Amino acid sequence: MLTSTNPRTGETRPTGIAACTPDEADAVIRAADAAFAAASAHDRLWRADLLDALADALDANRDDLAAVADRETGLGLPRLTGEVGRSSFQFRMFAEALRDGGVLEATIDHAGTTPLGPQPEIRRMLVPLGTVAVFGSSNFPFAFSVAGGDTASALAAGNAVVLKAHSSHLETSRASHAVLRDAAAAYGAPDGLIGIVYGTEAGRVLVSNPHVQAVGFTGSLHGGRALMELIDARPRPIPFYGELSSLNPLVVTPAAAAARGDAIADGLYGSFTLGSGQFCTKPGVAFVPTGDAGDALVARIAARATDAAATVLLNGRIATSFDEIRDRLVADGAVELLARGAAGDAGFTAAPTVLVTSAAALTAEATEEAFGPLIVLVRYDDDAQVVRALDAVPDSLTATIHSEASEAAAVASLVRELSPRVGRLVFDGYPTGVRVSWGQHHGGPWPATNSQHTSVGVSAIRRFLRPLAWQDAPEALLPAELRDGYEGIPRRVDGVLQLG
Repeated sequence: MLTSTNPRTGETRPTGIAACTPDEADAVIRAADAAFAAASAHDRLWRADLLDALADALDANRDDLAAVADRETGLGLPRLTGEVGRSSFQFRMFAEALRDGGVLEATIDHAGTTPLGPQPEIRRMLVPLGTVAVFGSSNFPFAFSVAGGDTASALAAGNAVVLKAHSSHLETSRASHAVLRDAAAAYGAPDGLIGIVYGTEAGRVLVSNPHVQAVGFTGSLHGGRALMELIDARPRPIPFYGELSSLNPLVVTPAAAAARGDAIADGLYGSFTLGSGQFCTKPGVAFVPTGDAGDALVARIAARATDAAATVLLNGRIATSFDEIRDRLVADGAVELLARGAAGDAGFTAAPTVLVTSAAALTAEATEEAFGPLIVLVRYDDDAQVVRALDAVPDSLTATIHSEASEAAAVASLVRELSPRVGRLVFDGYPTGVRVSWGQHHGGPWPATNSQHTSVGVSAIRRFLRPLAWQDAPEALLPAELRDGYEGIPRRVDGVLQLG
């Protein structure tokens, strides 16, 4: 039987959950595949109402779900209650996107004479893939897990979903799945549309099973590589959408340090320690100018870290890795230990830690991602040093610039350097906190992610759709959205965008 551990105390307790055998995992996948076929008889508006029903169920069970997750993650009831709300919000957002219909990218080119001569009729739109595997993440037990954005976007696209429960919150995964499963059944969805498996071996079965058509994964670079190797070994490889590793560099310009150094220090400290530093968008490296203003900013961050108590990490693996990376960086001489808070006395904890080095001395070894409340402050003399040092920083989900209006030319140059390296640029703010919206992009160049798609926001649905074109098809065989006279969604007809 699998166990659950309270990270605050280190106490382990039985869950009553058994790891799935390969045959059991295969049965869940086959049930999902059958459910996909049955659900395909329904239109997108049926799916929109299903998503709303799932959101309602999450809201109705919010307190109970948060209580289970708090015991397994130590993240606290306020954070977890809010995260359930974020999950239900995501389901409703995708429901509205389905009603809008623009995500289908419906396109009609009527037959006729063109500059290339007579041409056939072509009608195209995006269609679902089939059964999608979703691996929940450790740091967001709701928003990036069983009830998370990958699940919501895959269901919105019209797929079935099989979830791999995360070992750090097995009971939360079971409870979340039960809420979604029961709500789907009450709505009238086919059995098996939302399945779940437990255990490491079940995860391997998921990505290897021929019925699975795509994989969504949020986790470590090491874990992502292992799954990608399994997918590459399949006779028929499938898309793998992984969010993997990110340092999220932050740059403070000289004028910004002089104008509002205290506020930046406080904001930066709050950002790299938020959630015990276990956010994928945590700023892990910050460039701070040399000079009096930069010195004061660094001293303020160091003082806050020194006075801080240790905070709870999600599991023992993360706690061990945090200690190993911190000690290795210091021992190798890559950085200097500037400040560290008090050590914890129980469970899995980490003290806020501030390391420092110079831009000239920054190496790739000093920019290893440490999941937890650690930041490397990099002191620089001029913009050219920042640009050279950025080559030691892996490409990331985000980059942040704090500047003043008087530095517009220099900032424009810095933006040109940062843009190819990240998926989101943040100005005079902090990257932690990812808005769920139509315009969001939560992705980035490797090793942040391995795709050009986002895992947050409406565009996340695009990962789990594929284009299909119908040439000279009888109208009765066309989807309703591609038939002449259909209204209510945006369509491009003979090259002209029609808003419905």
